[in-house]
Amino acid sequence: MTKQPHFKRVLLKLGGESLLGDREYGIDPKAATAVAEEIKSVHETGSQVIVVIGAGNIFRGIAGAANGIERSTADYMGMLATVMNSLAIQDALEKIGVDTRVQSGLEMPAVAEPYIRRRAIRHMDKGRVLILAAGTGAPYFTTDTGAALRGLELGCDVIMKATKVDGIYDKDPIKYPDAVKYEELSFMDALKNRIEVMDTSAFALCMDNKLPIMVFDFFQKGNAKRAVEGAKIGTIVK
Repeated sequence: MTKQPHFKRVLLKLGGESLLGDREYGIDPKAATAVAEEIKSVHETGSQVIVVIGAGNIFRGIAGAANGIERSTADYMGMLATVMNSLAIQDALEKIGVDTRVQSGLEMPAVAEPYIRRRAIRHMDKGRVLILAAGTGAPYFTTDTGAALRGLELGCDVIMKATKVDGIYDKDPIKYPDAVKYEELSFMDALKNRIEVMDTSAFALCMDNKLPIMVFDFFQKGNAKRAVEGAKIGTIVK
């Protein structure tokens, strides 16, 4: 008998850096394949999967603005970079047999469908992995905020925030060997302790609407699948 997923619908929030591999910038096809394999393992549990990826490997809007590009323009450039990353993940997933759809907050019909909520749900009901690109389609919102908004809009059970650490600690575990990991944390405690789980707007959306955030080590092979199946992985903020 197949084990039922603990979460029926999840939003996986990835950083653009997950596609870097050994490169300083851009997209490493091997890294994209490794990411795709982890997403496939979650999809095979029967859980419906939404993927949102940032643009840190190509372009960051805030960094661009700091370097003299007008903020709205920089943010639109960042959105376009997330489309590139989304297409890379789509390509990697479909090469290993996973049916996908990319929907974009910016209209670009040659490469992606426009984001339409009911169509997005229909794709998931048909067993496709849904990849959401270009954030909200508006400047001044990060991909974290876009992920929180879509996670709520599409009825997700949890936002799975992919990181390189295995959860949230009371202090930096690299500097302090006695650091203690939280298995669970309330939104208010996370705020009081100034823990930067996601940016402020995204965090406020999740807190106000009681959408839990799971912070976990995505790069430990099999972690994402085990988390969706209900294993105690990472830290849950709720």
